Amino acid sequence: MFWVLFLLPAWAFAGLACARLCLAAARAEALPAAEQRGAARHELTLYEAAFLAGGPRRVADLTLVSMARAGRLLLAHTGWATVVDPDGRDEMERSVIGVIGPGGQQRIAPVRASAAGAETVRALADRLTAAGLAVPAAARAHVTAAIRQVRAAALTVTGLGLLALAVHPREAGSALPVVAWFTLPLLLALGSLLIARAEIHPYTRWASPAGRRLLGTLEPAHGDRDALASVAVDGVRALSDPGLRAAFAHRATHQGQ
Repeated sequence: MFWVLFLLPAWAFAGLACARLCLAAARAEALPAAEQRGAARHELTLYEAAFLAGGPRRVADLTLVSMARAGRLLLAHTGWATVVDPDGRDEMERSVIGVIGPGGQQRIAPVRASAAGAETVRALADRLTAAGLAVPAAARAHVTAAIRQVRAAALTVTGLGLLALAVHPREAGSALPVVAWFTLPLLLALGSLLIARAEIHPYTRWASPAGRRLLGTLEPAHGDRDALASVAVDGVRALSDPGLRAAFAHRATHQGQ
């Protein structure tokens, strides 16, 4: 019965991890009713749609593409961004121009990273969270960490089960009871991950359920807004301009993305 010493921590790891996941999911779903009602009446801007669909970096990408299509920023296929018009139309554009700096030229990768972390984007995130459209950063972090802990627990249970089998003496009889007892906490962890995939996984994204519903009703206009709406929702892979695609592909290659 020496293998029981491995079974107890296996149950402890699995039970605590699954309990933490349930608690994180319950907190993530607890959006006030007032926020839910306000979310239904909200009309998304392109920046808001970009954040809900892809987070801060999507907002930065949308701003770069918007400025490039309007001729206020040159995005070269070599991965450099050059300011053409130093007067931004809004706070997002002015933030990008400020990131590029007084030299008027900077590589796209650091511009994107810095613009995504700018105060303007954080304020946008706060507004969407307050409106019930974005998952609060703390809730998203808690759910993501809980899912990782359950995955780690499943691996830990498997490892402890193998150790228990290794120390199980042959003269003690069949190893089936050992396998059966370790299968139970493993099934608990794996079952929690399956449920999380269907019910909890949405809370690891940027948009709340209300935000995703609103994204689904986004109706692109014709012309330039249509193209920008595609970038906001689908990212730079939606670009049809080969020059812009090359500029962002160069960025991805050098970042290893």
